[in-house]
Amino acid sequence: DQLETIQTHRSVSDMASSKFKRMLNKELSHFSESKSGNQISEYICNTFLDKDQECDIETRVRPDLVEEGVDGGPGGDDVDIEGGRVMCTIKGVGNKSLHHTNSLSVITAKVPKYGVHTTHEEELSHYLDNIDVWGIDVFKISEFSNLRPLTAVTFTVFQERDLLTIFKIPPSNLLALLLTLEDHYLKDVPYHNSTHAADVTLSMNALLNSKALESVFTPLEIMTAIFSAAIHDVDHPGLTNQYLINTSSELALMYNDESVLENHHLAVAFKLLQNPDCDIFVNLTRKQKQTLRKMVIDMVLATDMSKHMSLLADLKTMVETKKVAGSGVLLLDNYTDRIQVLQNMVHCADLSNPTKPLEAYKLWVDRIMEEFFQQGDKEREAGLDISPMCDRYNATIEKSQVGFIDYIVHPLWETWADLVHPDAQDILDALEDNRDWYQSQIPVS
Repeated sequence: DQLETIQTHRSVSDMASSKFKRMLNKELSHFSESKSGNQISEYICNTFLDKDQECDIETRVRPDLVEEGVDGGPGGDDVDIEGGRVMCTIKGVGNKSLHHTNSLSVITAKVPKYGVHTTHEEELSHYLDNIDVWGIDVFKISEFSNLRPLTAVTFTVFQERDLLTIFKIPPSNLLALLLTLEDHYLKDVPYHNSTHAADVTLSMNALLNSKALESVFTPLEIMTAIFSAAIHDVDHPGLTNQYLINTSSELALMYNDESVLENHHLAVAFKLLQNPDCDIFVNLTRKQKQTLRKMVIDMVLATDMSKHMSLLADLKTMVETKKVAGSGVLLLDNYTDRIQVLQNMVHCADLSNPTKPLEAYKLWVDRIMEEFFQQGDKEREAGLDISPMCDRYNATIEKSQVGFIDYIVHPLWETWADLVHPDAQDILDALEDNRDWYQSQIPVS
């Protein structure tokens, strides 16, 4: 019976996913009648639809055009296919050693209240003492934490949720891990840096507090969710999966073109945990470690934007068949349902910029566009086709944000709001207000 239920659920979700894709394609065909609309619809299709890609050899860049050293790509020392020495070690994109990088003597001397040494602890407390509030200013947290937003946020969340006590986490291990993890987010990447990771962690923490999810998740699941948010983009090179695939980069070779970056983020994070000084899970049982690892992998792989339609379909199916206890709390009585909610939660957190206060949202837009433009510059220099939204000389930023919200962000958040009704209504209202503001900024053609 259970197998039949799972198969039925799976086929319903697959049908829903196919239906959404057809609807989106139909909508986008109208949208793409203008040149700018065409670029935006191409970006949405390329990024958020998981299509079975036909192998098109001609679109691959010639090896002689590949820039050496992009993520240790072809031409690097590690690739020696004939000698059988292919990528035998996990290597950071920034070529940093994946070893513990912080002095434990400093850490153990006195654990700071928020996990970071700063002369602005009082200002920092203004934000971190209200850590459950949606839309907290992560840019200010970065400023007042000595540019350590991820360490400050994650350390505070672990403390607030009493996870150090529950799982016997040595505070020095947690700090060593967080500082080292933050060091492996690349500072010169405009968007996918530790400030973004801190923001997603903040969003995840707030979403876990939804009344509809009260007492639904175990402490282990909660810790897993926070940990997944913190690591989900570690060592991101500021380039898309498609760029890495098109340039036959070492990462794409290692992961066979499948969720290239997401697999890399996971590998880097688990490699960091192998340092005894950084092992925050040292006192977990073997079973707890296995459960945590499986869930972290499932959650971080769900941040691959090409999985968007499948995730949304699963969420829609769950909303339509949702079971609630007498108290109004969701009933999630099997792993499949629980992980689907957590996967969608991290996906929502990852796509939460447009739901934040407008000034913060505008800053995030500036950062992601600069990251896209830098990739476009690389593509131009290498003689590649410039990816949609990546041409700094042909950008339609306001219109692209409206399309992004209308076709991707709003359908996702609207469905999430249905699942946890009425807990996310304010988030949805802010999203709609921000959408209207960007609509008002579209230049009159």
